Amino acid sequence: MRYVGLAGAVLLAVAGYLGGALPDAPLGATPVSIWRAPGGPATLTCWLVGTALLVGAWWSLREGAPSTRWAYATAGLWALPLLVAPPLGSRDVYSYACQGWTYAHGVDPYTVGGAAAGCPWLDAVAPIWRDTPAPYGPVFVLLAALAVGLGGGLIGTVVLLRVIAVAGLLLAVLCVPGLARAAGVPTRRAAWLALACPLVGVHLVAGAHNDALMLGLLLYGLLIVVRRPGRPSALLFAGALLGLAVMVKASAVVVVPFAALAAVHGRYTVRALLRDGGWLAGGLLASLLVTSALSGLGFGWVGGLTHSGDSEQWTSPPTAVGLVVDYAGALVGRDPQAVPVVRAVALLLLVGVLVVFWWRAWRTLGALTDVRQRTPRIEATGPRVALHGAALALVATVVLSPVFHPWYATWPLALLALTASRTTWFVLPASAAAFLALPDGTNLARFTKAPGALAMTALLLVVLLLGARRAAGARRAVRAARRLR
Repeated sequence: MRYVGLAGAVLLAVAGYLGGALPDAPLGATPVSIWRAPGGPATLTCWLVGTALLVGAWWSLREGAPSTRWAYATAGLWALPLLVAPPLGSRDVYSYACQGWTYAHGVDPYTVGGAAAGCPWLDAVAPIWRDTPAPYGPVFVLLAALAVGLGGGLIGTVVLLRVIAVAGLLLAVLCVPGLARAAGVPTRRAAWLALACPLVGVHLVAGAHNDALMLGLLLYGLLIVVRRPGRPSALLFAGALLGLAVMVKASAVVVVPFAALAAVHGRYTVRALLRDGGWLAGGLLASLLVTSALSGLGFGWVGGLTHSGDSEQWTSPPTAVGLVVDYAGALVGRDPQAVPVVRAVALLLLVGVLVVFWWRAWRTLGALTDVRQRTPRIEATGPRVALHGAALALVATVVLSPVFHPWYATWPLALLALTASRTTWFVLPASAAAFLALPDGTNLARFTKAPGALAMTALLLVVLLLGARRAAGARRAVRAARRLR
């Protein structure tokens, strides 16, 4: 399996050189136009076979690698060809470069896009993002500007942005063993699922997405919290790290309430939560304020988040449902314009789901307080409950967000690898997501809009029905237990 996956990674790197997201590659390509281009059949064949080999090798060991060392060595071996490949699966790295160039030349990237700022590399940016202000926090904008200053040109800037992404990934690599021990799960399984996933190599390493930096900071902050609960200085530092993660990408904020649960030392009372969670919140707020002030950008990046939903693709369940409603309306001569409405409802639902997840984790941890001292094995349950709650919060964020891109699946992946008892339910979607993006950044969801929206809506209905049946069965079991009692 190690060398099967390596062969897949090499084929993907070859596909990148043949037809990856190169700066001068033609934009607006379709699978048909790629096939007809010189070298097109070789590009698509290498991409399809390479992805299948990489996904198959990862899938085959989803219950755990032979050893932790083997998992680390194999994941690193698979990453090597992708480390030297051109950008794969997305052109976002060129958007990062233009945002860094905009800030480096004294223009606020939260008020104007790369086109208005006069970025010289605009031709490499996907057209949909050329006029869009930056949706990322000041920490990443500063790092992108640093890459522009040191890179000296587009290629140098892209190389340094990849170095930043790999640094974030290496930080995550260092955190996985400690978090696995704290959660009481086998490190060999956690490391394999979190680090050898094809999405990590293709999109975080080759694609140089800033999600890698966000995840590294997030996991480092959580590691400190679970290792040093109740210690003010450690919690302040952990809060600062979580704040930096939020200032890279705002989606990290949903993890903070669950980190506050993990920060509690001793009995889980409201007073303990306010005390220990307060230190964590203090570090986070200090990090937000300091980085906003030092960058001179303030919180203008919050407004840029509204533009992240400009793309409408069926891979986002709320968007798929909205598209299906629009298609149904068109059949009767109406134009419901349901997509923005369903997206707004989904965001409201997300808030409610996050509250429910947090409350359930709080109640579970409170119930464990008394048995923890009597049962030594229960010690790992507290951190695991908090980390699993954070993982589910990220899953809900991915599922209910207005937009889904394949690399978004990496957000909850590491925490699920640390806490989930079953793996298929999240390994299968991550494997499917690996096939969504072609080497040049063409998203296959763009060309399967109607059938994809119908399929996603049907899948969502099936999941909801199965969940309702399971909940009804659980309620019947509880009532039966009460009658026996």
